Amino acid sequence: MIEQLKTQVESNLFLTKHKKILIPTVKIFIAIGLLYYLVYNIQISDIINAATEANVSLLLITLALSVVNLYIQFYKWKITVSTLLNENSNRKIFYSLFLGFSAAVFTPARIGEYFGRAIAFKDKSLLQVTLATLIDKLFPLLIVAFFGSIASILFIHFYYDVSFYLTVSLFIVLFVLFYFIVLLIFNKNFWDNLLFNRIQRTKILSKYFDKISKLKNLDHRYSIKMIFVSLLFYLCYLIQYVILVSAFSHHYEFIDYFWAGNLLMFSKTIIPPVSFGELGIREGASVFFIQQFGENAAVGFNASIFLFIINVLLPALVGLSLIFRKNDD
Repeated sequence: MIEQLKTQVESNLFLTKHKKILIPTVKIFIAIGLLYYLVYNIQISDIINAATEANVSLLLITLALSVVNLYIQFYKWKITVSTLLNENSNRKIFYSLFLGFSAAVFTPARIGEYFGRAIAFKDKSLLQVTLATLIDKLFPLLIVAFFGSIASILFIHFYYDVSFYLTVSLFIVLFVLFYFIVLLIFNKNFWDNLLFNRIQRTKILSKYFDKISKLKNLDHRYSIKMIFVSLLFYLCYLIQYVILVSAFSHHYEFIDYFWAGNLLMFSKTIIPPVSFGELGIREGASVFFIQQFGENAAVGFNASIFLFIINVLLPALVGLSLIFRKNDD
């Protein structure tokens, strides 16, 4: 019995000690496994053919849109930083965003993004930057949840012959739920009632109250700006996906591809990030949904992997170079 307890304790100590290495390693293996499964089942020759025969002009348009995508994210982060952190330096905001990209890709559940964004703001506490990042990511999440839910209900209705009455009931529940969410967000007392009053009454958190008091600057004007900019970011991402599918398929069923893109974003959001950079999850969802709309699986795979490269990997590499540059300084 004692030997068993000793072995268990030693095992727990080993796992704790190597957790930082173990989790990313497991995530990388999961990503490799998922990608291998997809490539094996799609046929690598189809993937190569779709890539080599792609419409180069459309690929270049998607690449150009990635600059727009990054600027929208920069502007969205700038709104939050100027409101909550009283920081208006474009240089710091730019560094913060890209350092966050780099740290997010190489950490479990993208948690590194919170620490990465804080590097550029040495005069701000980690708690302040973390809360600002959480709020910055809240609005795109709401946009994805809303439009993804609509797309999912329509997909279930048309592709699985669900009853019309059930579909209507789901829409009613969805719109009522988001109606109350919008009311809460635009209510000037929402943040006080939900956050500040609770923090002040909590002994453990009350000592941090001064550090996050800037959150009281959140109001309906801030919410309107963030919803609008987050919607632009979401539309830009979807347009990139639509163009990529068209580039690899040489077909132009834009409405179907837009629908598939909504379903892809929603699936990627609700599925836990169990792999490195969400690789495999995004590609699997893209392959599944694009096939439902009559396209080749290789088209869905290539569109998704190219979207990962231009919107995630390249910005992360830029952020990585900035980290080394700052270290050199």
